[in-house]
Amino acid sequence: MTPHAERWAFRAVVGLAGLVPVGGGLYGVLSGAAAFDGASSAALDSHVRYLSGLLLAIGVAFWTTLGRPERYGRRYCLLTAIVVAGGLARLYGAVVDGAPPPPMLFGLAMELVVTPAVCWWQTRIACSAAQVR
Repeated sequence: MTPHAERWAFRAVVGLAGLVPVGGGLYGVLSGAAAFDGASSAALDSHVRYLSGLLLAIGVAFWTTLGRPERYGRRYCLLTAIVVAGGLARLYGAVVDGAPPPPMLFGLAMELVVTPAVCWWQTRIACSAAQVR
């Protein structure tokens, strides 16, 4: 794959993958704790909406790199660290409390597999762009 084609493929993957946190974040912000099974309280609802806002912002932060992804290595590393930390917390919960529903397992795979792979790919694109200069 040519470097130009690889950049376009990367942009497409990040753009599509960004739908997960943006969509999930918007859903949580708009629905609150009512989006999940069980009774909710004002405290739980507030916490769900706050964390959903963070999720939304993470997705938007990834999207803001799409113009020139090779320039945003530090941002990719920071966002990946944040996402992996959340994934590890989710994994801990799955071990302690049992597996969550399938949509949350999908999120776990995004957090612990896809996002680190995207970060690695961004580094590869940045190194390739640096060699061209």
